[in-house]
Amino acid sequence: MKPKSKVLIIAGSDSSGGAGIQADIKTVTALGSYAMTAITAVTIQNTTGVKSIVPIDPKEISNQIEFTSKDIKPDVIKIGMLHSTKVIKSVIRSLDKIKVKKIILDPVMVAKSGTKLIDDEAIQLLKDQLIKKVSLITPNIPEAEILTQTKIKTKEDMIFAGSILIGLGAKNVFIKGGHLKSKIVQDIFVNKNEIMTISNRRITTNNTHGTGCTLSSAISTFFACGKTLKKSCELATKYVNNSIRSNLNFGKGHGPINHLSSIIIEKKFR
Repeated sequence: MKPKSKVLIIAGSDSSGGAGIQADIKTVTALGSYAMTAITAVTIQNTTGVKSIVPIDPKEISNQIEFTSKDIKPDVIKIGMLHSTKVIKSVIRSLDKIKVKKIILDPVMVAKSGTKLIDDEAIQLLKDQLIKKVSLITPNIPEAEILTQTKIKTKEDMIFAGSILIGLGAKNVFIKGGHLKSKIVQDIFVNKNEIMTISNRRITTNNTHGTGCTLSSAISTFFACGKTLKKSCELATKYVNNSIRSNLNFGKGHGPINHLSSIIIEKKFR
């Protein structure tokens, strides 16, 4: 099988392999595309929490984006963890230079363990400048609450938060509903013209580390392969649910999901 498209991932590294760049590369590869990377930070973490974060120099982040794209032009860019204003500014400058139109932004702000991964000034810059430049933003409920300064307790609250993000300049918004305590998980896709709800039965498990990174990378891959944004969100949600359903059960905390859930290994490789 040859890769169908090329995805550049701008995000932080997760030493445990469940989230961040590692989850992104696995997802893009498992779904049939070619993954490239620009690492924004090195996080030292495992399934029980984040021990420390080592930021990468913003200039070197820009160098990774521009030098890679000059040689292999990405069809889609997926953006994850951007931890400071300097990093966001350097990424915006690089995006302006390489001129890739399809961009998916996962506004990573808080780790599963509760550790804050981005400062308030950076959040404001993301709202003021970066949101306008992307095709889709994919916050979970805590991230959507931070970005819109609202409380989200219902599906209607999610739609309202989505409309606020559209007002801030977002073209399309996909809010993930997993943090609401209900048997049916509802994810909301919103733009100026329509609202779509994707409903799935909740899978009871503690092993959901990296679901947000995985979902946004899966959307990026389907989008890079020519699917519409709406269809990409639907297919990506199916992939993530299948990956959660595998219930790997690695580690002592919030374990990872199974990024290989879409792959059937040929007999000759067994």
